[in-house]
Amino acid sequence: MADSPYCDLNVLTALTLTALVLYVPANLLPILEVNLLGSIRTATIAHGAWITINQGFWLVGSAIFLAAVVAPLLMLLSILMQLILVSLEVGQRPLRWLLRWHPTLDQFTMLEVYLISFFVAAFKLGDFADLHFGIGTISFLLLFLISFYVQYEYNHQLMWERYDRAFKR
Repeated sequence: MADSPYCDLNVLTALTLTALVLYVPANLLPILEVNLLGSIRTATIAHGAWITINQGFWLVGSAIFLAAVVAPLLMLLSILMQLILVSLEVGQRPLRWLLRWHPTLDQFTMLEVYLISFFVAAFKLGDFADLHFGIGTISFLLLFLISFYVQYEYNHQLMWERYDRAFKR
């Protein structure tokens, strides 16, 4: 394991916990404040998805909510549970289930698509409104970076090998 390009499981656990801590303000605090002719509006990611659904674009709004709110949380919780179960060598069935479903869950986590969309919208809004970015924006950017690093450092094959070592004695 010394030549493995992936980080230690303890480091991956710390990164995952950091991402979960950042998840809370990134999703509860406004990521954007728009001041248009004295009318100030703030929005969170979930609120943006809800507005999209209410405007009749339920498929797009649901996709935003799933890809930017639900899937990242489930992905981070899945990795954390895998790390805990592998470290303690308990929970063979839940661990096997998490390992089987992780690639599918990983495909639904698309924070980068939402981030790009956010920057495009902010750029276009900047022409005719005053925009203010706050703690929610910083938290979301940090969540994106840490989540990206967690996904980069996570090795699905290594987790299966640890599963086999722990339960196929």
